Amino acid sequence: MARCLEDRNLDRIFHNAIGRVTGGLSPTALSTAWLDWAMHMAGSPERRMQLAHSGWTKAFEAGAALMTGTMPDARDKRFASPSWQHLPFAMYRHWFALQEAWWNDATAPIAGVDPAHQRIVAFAARQVLDTISPANFALTNPDVLDRTVQEHGQNFVRGWQHWIEDMNRIVSQEPKAHPDYRVGETIAVTQGDVVYRNRLIELIRYRPTTKKVHAEPILIVPAWIMKYYILDLSPHNSLVAYLRDQGFEVYIISWKNPDRDDADLSLDDYLRLGLFAALDEIAPDKDDAVHAVGYCLGGTLLAAGAAAMARDHDRRLRSMSMLAAQVDFSEPGELSLFINENQVAFLEDIMVTQGFLRADQMAGAFRMIRSSDLIWSRVVRHYLLGERTSMNDLMAWNADATRMPARMHSEYLRQMFLHNRLAKGQFEVGGRPVALTDLRVPIFCLATETDHVSPWRSVFKLQLLTDTDVTFCLTSGGHNSGVLSEPGHSGRRFRLLKKSEGAHHVPADTWMERTELSDGSWWPEWTEWLSAQSSGERTLRTKKRQPLGPAPGTYVFG
Repeated sequence: MARCLEDRNLDRIFHNAIGRVTGGLSPTALSTAWLDWAMHMAGSPERRMQLAHSGWTKAFEAGAALMTGTMPDARDKRFASPSWQHLPFAMYRHWFALQEAWWNDATAPIAGVDPAHQRIVAFAARQVLDTISPANFALTNPDVLDRTVQEHGQNFVRGWQHWIEDMNRIVSQEPKAHPDYRVGETIAVTQGDVVYRNRLIELIRYRPTTKKVHAEPILIVPAWIMKYYILDLSPHNSLVAYLRDQGFEVYIISWKNPDRDDADLSLDDYLRLGLFAALDEIAPDKDDAVHAVGYCLGGTLLAAGAAAMARDHDRRLRSMSMLAAQVDFSEPGELSLFINENQVAFLEDIMVTQGFLRADQMAGAFRMIRSSDLIWSRVVRHYLLGERTSMNDLMAWNADATRMPARMHSEYLRQMFLHNRLAKGQFEVGGRPVALTDLRVPIFCLATETDHVSPWRSVFKLQLLTDTDVTFCLTSGGHNSGVLSEPGHSGRRFRLLKKSEGAHHVPADTWMERTELSDGSWWPEWTEWLSAQSSGERTLRTKKRQPLGPAPGTYVFG
């Protein structure tokens, strides 16, 4: 953060103002990528001729389809309704599909263009195409027209009311109230106590429901970008409740939602006040041990902390479980489109002005990755059809967003995403580098098939960076839904295979082909693995200190 000490106040104020309009995205980063692509396209006459030929071919194809009245079947789920099979709507979707195909060709790699710039241009083109999809406009969407006729336009009246409500909430920056999903009342209700608190975390211990528990307790380190109760939503899908009922003593970290006073908290502080402080509370003696679990960014933090413990000969970890967590950021998926030197510098200026990065300044990038699902489908449903999406516990949790302190987030983006220091053995904890190859505890590593935050092939690289037993599990679902795969959840499946220390590496796609697909939840397989790593059972310990209050604590409401 040395650059944050420079005297650039006017620049920062200007960039912060721009960031409010662009959702935290740097216009310079986008312009640089476009200029690189455009200049190389201008210098590639053969490529332009190919695109011109492709354009004319697609135009003739569209004309022939119009003359014959036969259109290809729609493969895009936006046009899945039977109404899209009739003219003129079938023609609209066909023309749109041809435009998409042409732009996919136009933004394909060109010799000399920086691959990162090419991906940004392709992504930007997709955003524009998603915006002009015929599904997004009342006059070209047959479902909207049918609804308008049936309801005599009342769908637009409701849509206008929904738009006013949403705009008022955006302007006021107040989260939407969900009376059916209240923290501590209907969600995050597993019985427990806050047993430790410092300026950054509250440590929650859940009350066991079995007479005996496994000898080593579980410590869960969730991501600080989210509220911890993603793992304790409703009683039927609470991971912590499930672990508790399998005979484990479960602890979880609840991170404080930082404000301006926390701007100077560093990654080292998150390790010292977070992971290490919780470990000292749960396992104060050198012979104590815990099963450590890290989810998303919490898994990245856990990996760095575990490597530091291995470096310092601290053997209090009995096992590690990494849930949808990356340690190698060389191929982090489409999030890499938003992380380069220009973008990070832009975000740093915004954060220095505020002291933190707001939730909405992060959420825009995640929504754009799946804009057709997370933006435009909701626009159609809420404002054109006049419907409100039915709320559920996961959506209520997702709306309960957090902030990121300036220094820590800058260090995380630079050291992990930009420079990949943890994977290279260059990341420092306590002023000294750590190496994942020092880890000797067994690891359970979970990835999810459709994860756009931690792509499964990126998560898979943990096996390349460690010299220990790794049991890798790939489950159906996305970043959150795949983790919340309680037994009985319909449609769930997973693959699981152990790689022993010293075994030859198998590429990700080969691993997928060779590993048997099983139906059901991965939770029982994981708890069986945890039980196998435990040293036995014990009776419950008598706690010396009185709880500081009941779960879910106070930090979760910040």
